[in-house]
Amino acid sequence: MDREPFASAANVSERLAQPPALAISTVIFALRPSEASGRPTLWLPLVRRIREPFKNLWALPGGPLTQADSLQDAAARNLADTTGLAPSYLEQLYAFGGLHRSPSQRVVSIVYWAMVQPTEADMAQESENVKWFRADRLGTLAFDHNQIVDYALWRLRNKMAYGSIAYHLLGETFTLAQVREVYEAVLDRTVDPANFRRQLKQTAHIEATDEYLQGGKHRPPRLYRYTGTTSERSPATDPPADHG
Repeated sequence: MDREPFASAANVSERLAQPPALAISTVIFALRPSEASGRPTLWLPLVRRIREPFKNLWALPGGPLTQADSLQDAAARNLADTTGLAPSYLEQLYAFGGLHRSPSQRVVSIVYWAMVQPTEADMAQESENVKWFRADRLGTLAFDHNQIVDYALWRLRNKMAYGSIAYHLLGETFTLAQVREVYEAVLDRTVDPANFRRQLKQTAHIEATDEYLQGGKHRPPRLYRYTGTTSERSPATDPPADHG
């Protein structure tokens, strides 16, 4: 008598009885120049998977959650191990726990997101299996990581309307034009320079310094700094779609 169907059914039943595995993933945003125009665009680092499932596809940095780490420590450690980055802005984004995220077993991922300044991004480790990609040109990623990136972009664009999140993508000092470039890169549309400059100069916590950006062909622009808190958190918001 062929017992294989019964063995397969038992295996399925055993898998269904197992608790879900827990993992940490991180979306890291940085501004880097466009290869075509040189203008700042939004990029993120990805890691090539070297084993199944989804072998050779690119994925977000991450790994299993161990007994030894807190959630934030696990996210920070995974980032340091894969990219060498230690961003100052690292915040929990969302939990993704769809039933079919992984073909082998159910995995619930606690997703963090990070913002890094351009100078930090330039120091990130890159290799054959760790590379930066434009956020709007990712192709097909492993698991549901396209969905995760889309959600992170949606949250980022919503948070640009208030708070301090834009300044995590800039250095300690910046020009008003550089702030506008952040908004244009994140929102993926042009912003009227004159109106934006006028509105920004009326915004609280934007302080002019006595320094100027040197090295350009024209009159050097004044540098500003953000004097408000950079640990603001947005009100709770619902995702645009069900993430499991």
